[in-house]
Amino acid sequence: MHERATQYLDSFFRHLGDERRLSPLTLTHYRRDLSQCMAYCDVAGIANWAQLTTAEVRGWVSALHRRGLSGKSIQRALSALRTFYRYLLREQIVMCNPASGVSAPKSTRRLPATLTPDQATRLVTLEARDPLAARDRALLELLYSSGLRLSELVNLNIPELDLAAGSVRVTGKGRKVRDVPVGAKAREALRDWLVARALLTGAGEHAVFISRHGRRLGARAVQARLQGWAKRQEMGVPVHPHMLRHSFASHLLESSGDLRAVQEMLGHANISTTQIYTHLDFQHLAGVYDKAHPRARKKSTA
Repeated sequence: MHERATQYLDSFFRHLGDERRLSPLTLTHYRRDLSQCMAYCDVAGIANWAQLTTAEVRGWVSALHRRGLSGKSIQRALSALRTFYRYLLREQIVMCNPASGVSAPKSTRRLPATLTPDQATRLVTLEARDPLAARDRALLELLYSSGLRLSELVNLNIPELDLAAGSVRVTGKGRKVRDVPVGAKAREALRDWLVARALLTGAGEHAVFISRHGRRLGARAVQARLQGWAKRQEMGVPVHPHMLRHSFASHLLESSGDLRAVQEMLGHANISTTQIYTHLDFQHLAGVYDKAHPRARKKSTA
């Protein structure tokens, strides 16, 4: 593509960061997806964004599908392209949005992996024998108690914790702020950690979770610590931070049946995203039925 086409991309990313204030991770995803589209255009001999047609967008989608990308990943790439063209339309650089009406191939929706209530309890019940173990117990309890995303956990600051009220204020996707309840066990673990935390950091650091060096704990460090504790607790399954979020949602829905409340606590913009947990709940109920109901049990052969 011509150099001006790249300049339009750069101005679009400035628009996303400065005007729409999207997170750095979202910007990374947009940049990757649109770079893939630009590479496809270069191979196809498309010199600028105004030359890209709907048929060529479908060709790009087909190329992504042949490379093995899932329907969800292709849908995300299409969404990035549509958003980019809405920006180009606003700036009067193009006359139409060629990505409008193009859909990604459907893929089987995989149910998220969850822990059982007993497994989750075993994982988060740590002996806090040192400050770092107290920290890990607090962050694991908070992940499971409140269903936070990993990014929400590592970006959490001290003023956003209200242990007296039993709540935490988090900033989720799209910079949407929500207040989430914090359970009694998590509040207890957080109080213990805040005492230990004072030994590791000075007054200038506001992060709730910090490293041994007194700086904000990173996402990869949380993942590594969680994997280490999962092995020590002999979980027997791969465990990652999002699994605790899935487990929180599944267990809460199973006990309450309140889909709207779970949606609000997870910070889902669409209730259809939350409805995936109704399938998990149904699987649990179906398993109970198969084991317990006299008309479900298979008859033994004579």
